[in-house]
Amino acid sequence: MTELFEQINQLKRNESKVTVATLVNTRGTTPRKEGAKMLVGEGGRVLGSVTIGGCVDAQVIEESADVLSTNAPRLLELNLGDEEAWEIGLTCGGTIEVFLEPVTLDDEDDTTLAYYERARVHAERGGRAVIVTRLDPPNHGAKVLLFDHGGPEGTLGDAFLDQRFAAEAREAMAAGKSRTLFLENVRAFAEVFAPPSTLVVVGASHVAMPLTTLAKTLGFRTIVIDGRPRFATKERFPDVDDLRIGVPSELVQQVPLIATTALVLVAHDYKYDLPVLRHALSTPVGYIGLLGSTRRGAAILNLLREDGVAEDTLVRVRVPIGLDLGAQSAPEIALSILAEALATQRHASGMPISEKVRRGLK
Repeated sequence: MTELFEQINQLKRNESKVTVATLVNTRGTTPRKEGAKMLVGEGGRVLGSVTIGGCVDAQVIEESADVLSTNAPRLLELNLGDEEAWEIGLTCGGTIEVFLEPVTLDDEDDTTLAYYERARVHAERGGRAVIVTRLDPPNHGAKVLLFDHGGPEGTLGDAFLDQRFAAEAREAMAAGKSRTLFLENVRAFAEVFAPPSTLVVVGASHVAMPLTTLAKTLGFRTIVIDGRPRFATKERFPDVDDLRIGVPSELVQQVPLIATTALVLVAHDYKYDLPVLRHALSTPVGYIGLLGSTRRGAAILNLLREDGVAEDTLVRVRVPIGLDLGAQSAPEIALSILAEALATQRHASGMPISEKVRRGLK
């Protein structure tokens, strides 16, 4: 979501109209999932990608110019042979569908732009929203906007479709995953907007610095907490969204530790780690990682165990932290931490993709 709005803002500086291309359906193994986007400005600027480049993106760019000239949306279906599929990372031939729609960036009444902005604001405040777009004519491009509390707004052109698709869209919103909806030979795409993932780092250490920079690149909202003003500075953390100085065990209680939050403790200080962990383990925070050796981790877990923390709760603490990448430098350690946090958040195995393919796993 963050990337989409940054790209729209970039294009607004030089373009008045843009084609928004969205990957809405795939049949086969694809490296990009439904919801991936490419923006093509009328001046030719291209931001984002619906696949990983190659023949598909090239054809989307070509079709985008026609969408802008006709000011009409269209659904592009691409049937790929094995050779074309390999170009974009598919293991074999398949079909992908991309919905292209024109958006006028300098028109506040443009429905697509207005709905995107309202969904963004709602998600940044901690809520969820979903935009349902009709893919088939007539009325292709028509939209309905729903929030986790309130709505719907707009119409797909048929009251029955509005009601049925709204119910399915709410299921997609609850699951946090965009998807294509099907009903009586009509298709629609439910695009889910959820609160941005948040990385909370306790300890303004040398590992925390590349950790926040890399997390920002990946779209995380970042918060660094430390009690030492000399370390917790904007000079050391130019990319952080929120820098908080004070007692970590008190400050961390002011942050929503929810499923989309990753908490990383890199202070290497018992007086920071223990009270923060006690609080975090009582919340539904999605990831807890503790920097330290196996020995130090065992000592901290034992102290928590003596404090009455249940064994099935202690297993949530990842220590030693990160995936085994052979990391040595601070940036490499940061990469291994974020790789584990993402895998945990998305319920992924963390194994090499080539090994998953070899085993026939999905």
